[in-house]
Amino acid sequence: MSDSNKDNPGDQVDTHFRSQFLTAAEQMHEQLGPALCLAKWQQVSLHLPTGLNNSCYHPPLHRIPVESIGRNPAALHNTDYKKQQRKLMLAGERPPECQYCWNMEDQGKLSDRHYRSGEPWAAREFDRIRNSTGDEDVVPGYVEVNFNHVCNLRCSYCSPQFSSSWADEVTRLGAYPTLVPHNAPEHFVGDRRPIPAREHNPYVEAFWQWWPELYPRLTHFRMTGGEPLLDRNTYRVFDYVLEHPRSDLHLCVTSNFSVDEHSWQRYKGYLQTLCQEGQLEHFMQFVSLDSWGDQAQYIRHGLNFDLLWDRVNQFLTDIPSRNSITFIVTMNNLSVSGLEKLFAGILGLRKAYSDTYQRIWFDTPVLRQPAWQSLQILPESYVDQLELLWAWMLRQTETPETRFQGFKDYEIARLDRDIAWMRDGQRMPEQQRHRHMADFYRFFSEHDRRRGTDFLATFPEMRTWWQECEYYARKI
Repeated sequence: MSDSNKDNPGDQVDTHFRSQFLTAAEQMHEQLGPALCLAKWQQVSLHLPTGLNNSCYHPPLHRIPVESIGRNPAALHNTDYKKQQRKLMLAGERPPECQYCWNMEDQGKLSDRHYRSGEPWAAREFDRIRNSTGDEDVVPGYVEVNFNHVCNLRCSYCSPQFSSSWADEVTRLGAYPTLVPHNAPEHFVGDRRPIPAREHNPYVEAFWQWWPELYPRLTHFRMTGGEPLLDRNTYRVFDYVLEHPRSDLHLCVTSNFSVDEHSWQRYKGYLQTLCQEGQLEHFMQFVSLDSWGDQAQYIRHGLNFDLLWDRVNQFLTDIPSRNSITFIVTMNNLSVSGLEKLFAGILGLRKAYSDTYQRIWFDTPVLRQPAWQSLQILPESYVDQLELLWAWMLRQTETPETRFQGFKDYEIARLDRDIAWMRDGQRMPEQQRHRHMADFYRFFSEHDRRRGTDFLATFPEMRTWWQECEYYARKI
């Protein structure tokens, strides 16, 4: 498939066993109009260490004015900036900050605007939102919160904003020597400095003031990081839920599953209590994993892959009900060669643990920053690799006879979307691509020097690409 404008049947998986999720997204495609996205109202990601906010992971983070939350804790979500974006949508105008979705839609693909708006926590508010002015304060149904940046990993595409281990490294050793300065200590001072967990944080304080109003209206509550298993606020939430059980609540945590054994056992003990009848509707465990084996460990430095996989099996065995696992596979240019092994591993888990309901899920969001780790700068041969993977998945689509065992139609459609975005990168100006390739070499050469890793030993299949990047690093 060489023509990027050609219809890809990944959006049109021909099966009589069509998922409700994909059907709901298609219905929203017809109902939302040119610009409306219900997530602008019903979803929020709160980054409390830095006082930042966005509705989903696509738009840039924007600041929450600290003076506003003193008067109204709900301003954590309902910022003046976000209200302006809502008004644009209600007027049928596309906010520029949502360009990723507009690009997908202009290529004829379903975007995350359709998928998110089609989920029950958003769709139930469609009429109210469509008839609103945009000025109203809203209590969202889906809240994602990062309480602090304490983390034991240094993932290659992360930063001190989200990882204390990254902060420690750049404080000791300085920024990485890329053309575009990356993770320089001077970037994380003043208002951009993450507030350490040991210091007073007005955003965390405002959250807990808002919590009694927020909690009864929540459908989904998700804790991210940092690493939530190392955060006392995680267990404060757990204790609150145990004291105020809600049989309609979906509680979610994102983890690297590589914490120390004491923290793991404490966490698992809480989950065994939380996942009992009547405490909540469902517990969703999100696990961050971008490839397989040594390559996964290279991308997410500090990860113990075997330990992670063992704990995935522990979770599925020791907490047998009212829960599931979703792998968050952040699609970056180091993921490509290991994806088939990872997806095969996920299918294996589905066959082992998904008997009466779907316990194993995955999602494939694309990485856009830093640009040197983007899929878009890889040569077309890597696009071809992903299309072969897509074709392999298509042959193993879920059917009534293989329910919960195969790939779902929207998983295939989402990979197709990722391929379309990757192929769009082939139109990138040559000079821009070469600068990103130079930064790729500079970053990972320094990564190897600082962290005792070996890129070519871990990714031998990328030798030619590595040499091309080295050429531009020496030239530019």
